[in-house]
Amino acid sequence: MPTPDRDVAGVTCREVLADLSDLLDGTLPEARAAQLRAHVAGCDWCERFGGRFAGTVRALRASLREPAPVADDLATRLRARLAALRAAP
Repeated sequence: MPTPDRDVAGVTCREVLADLSDLLDGTLPEARAAQLRAHVAGCDWCERFGGRFAGTVRALRASLREPAPVADDLATRLRARLAALRAAP
């Protein structure tokens, strides 16, 4: 799907794409963030793309916050193996 290059609220779609990660991270100056939000609110393409991108970022961040579960027997075997390696001359 090609990126449109509409100018909505004084901002182009390409500018939104360039700054989207910073917008989601909250690192943009408020005035710039407001410009991008105004563009997204008035541009169907950027609203759809931005929504999917934001959902992906949220899911990735959530998956990185929680450690992956490790089976009890695997943890026990790893500890035993590490203990054996430490005890070896």
